[in-house]
Amino acid sequence: MNTVILIKAFTEGKAYWSHFTDTKETKMSHQMHPNVSQGCQGGCATCSDYNGCLSCKPRLFFVLERIGMKQIGVCLSSCPSGYYGTRYPDINKCTKCKADCDTCFNKNFCTKCKNGFYLHLGKCLDNCPEGLEANNHTMECVSIVHCEASEWSPWSPCMKKGKTCGFKRGTETRVREITQHPSAKGNLCPPTSETRKCTVQRKKCQKGERGKKERERKRKKLNKEESKDAIPDNKGLEPSRETPEQRENKDKQQQKKRKVQDKQQKSSVDLFWGLKSP
Repeated sequence: MNTVILIKAFTEGKAYWSHFTDTKETKMSHQMHPNVSQGCQGGCATCSDYNGCLSCKPRLFFVLERIGMKQIGVCLSSCPSGYYGTRYPDINKCTKCKADCDTCFNKNFCTKCKNGFYLHLGKCLDNCPEGLEANNHTMECVSIVHCEASEWSPWSPCMKKGKTCGFKRGTETRVREITQHPSAKGNLCPPTSETRKCTVQRKKCQKGERGKKERERKRKKLNKEESKDAIPDNKGLEPSRETPEQRENKDKQQQKKRKVQDKQQKSSVDLFWGLKSP
């Protein structure tokens, strides 16, 4: 047989009665709950064997936890996440935060929003108000930060090609540092260097006063000359640029030359044998 049990609980400082049905399913759910045991254990001042705590010991908070279709009273030293605690003369109870709030101080002041919402002045918003921007790391609406830069440095000496002598017109430069980087919606940073033309009285460079760029140019030139000396002379291997007619004439001349050489060689042989004969 099912038995109806009335439980006295409190909401907003006022008592109310709620009924639970004593069934086999309810009894099994109660026995499986980790925070409530029979015999008014777990901080309960008064309790039901089937519905948990009805009231709590001093300084503990009363909270109704839902299991399936029923609620069980539990006494805790502090309210769980998503609840805020309120102390009344006759009971201390935990109340659930708003649906978009993960943790809260009271029903009107959230301290952490659920995913997809941004915290601003205790409220959870879909989008941040004008003049603010969303911080996706803290999930809060924060002030927009604009870029800030230091004062300009003094102008550098007038220079040309890395040296300060041997010229009349050159350039001078000044710089500054970024002291505050902007946020996502902040103003972009300005240039950190400026260059302008300058005119000075020409002065002769002393020995060893060559500029860095000039020294680098000299070094590259020297390396180039050394590399050139190391390359073998391949003039004899250069491809022929003769025309077909020139090659044909050259071949004819070489053939005539070979015929003359053969004729001279034959005459020498005949002369040799003629002298040798008796």
